[in-house]
Amino acid sequence: MADLRVGIVGAGGIVRSRHLPGLRAIPGVRVVAVCNRTLESGEAVARAWDIPVVRTRWREVARADDVDAVLVGTWPDLHAPISIAALEAGKHVFCQARMARTAAEARAMLTAADAHPGQVAMLCPAPDGMRGDRFVRQLIGAGYLGAPCEVYAAGLSSGNADPNAPLHWRQDFARQGYNTLTLGLWAEIIHRWVGPHSRVSAVLKTHTPSRVDPETGRPTRVRVAESVAIAAELRSGAVGCYRFSGVARHAPRNRIELYGSEGSLSYDLATDEITGGRARDAAAAPLPVPAELARRWSVEGDWVRAIREGGPVEPSFGDGWLYMELTEAVYRSHEQGRAITLPLAPEPA
Repeated sequence: MADLRVGIVGAGGIVRSRHLPGLRAIPGVRVVAVCNRTLESGEAVARAWDIPVVRTRWREVARADDVDAVLVGTWPDLHAPISIAALEAGKHVFCQARMARTAAEARAMLTAADAHPGQVAMLCPAPDGMRGDRFVRQLIGAGYLGAPCEVYAAGLSSGNADPNAPLHWRQDFARQGYNTLTLGLWAEIIHRWVGPHSRVSAVLKTHTPSRVDPETGRPTRVRVAESVAIAAELRSGAVGCYRFSGVARHAPRNRIELYGSEGSLSYDLATDEITGGRARDAAAAPLPVPAELARRWSVEGDWVRAIREGGPVEPSFGDGWLYMELTEAVYRSHEQGRAITLPLAPEPA
């Protein structure tokens, strides 16, 4: 089989630490071009990874005749235009998470992917919960929970607790959009395990409403929430209760808890430890992940395998649309002071 030629747009920390090593380890895959924020940073990446071509415009990578597949590793503000242009140019696409800034951008990406079914369009999965993912899905599929009743999730950190810290790009709405803390990550996991949401109601708070942009030296409004409280309903009929915080000092470890008519499951997202119990059990007990079901990081190989052999990818652009519409619905609920029904209706023009 001919070599798969990959072009990279955006070679930040995750691309250099995970994706480039992962691609290099796959026989018959060559990274042939890179475009970064500046020519100098692109040249530095090219030297470190023996990439022959450095581009200064991402469209040159997306449309290049000698590129078969494009890895999009930029901030979310460029995910939609690059992914769509690459698909329209006949390229396969791998896009870093989160999928886009808004539900509208995510929908445009999904529409482009659906219009080019011969090309693989894959998103980077959440690393959290990856090790035990197959085991949890096997348990649920075998009826361990019974009918889902309640879902609880917490994504708590102190990353935004310092009010004097400068603006991080993840707090810059122009770059990040509605993506907030670990909301999209946890939603991706919950959707895999117990399905999508049908209604959401939320309260948001930004405790430090202005921070200094280190690039301009000017105070900048922070639109991305630092505290999020969500009440939700899933299509399965289960009720969801979620907390996300960037100002929670000394918080307990983050977990996703599932309660059903026949049992319960609790997943520690820091340690990949799973506990569970059936209705007849006196208490929940550890459920070790079977070695044959333990999922390890194989993201780059999964993408390349789908390109070469066909078959579905996970998460797909459709999966990304689900967590992006939930994320935006959370903001619409807070801003409008009401519950929002999903699927999400387009915003009025």
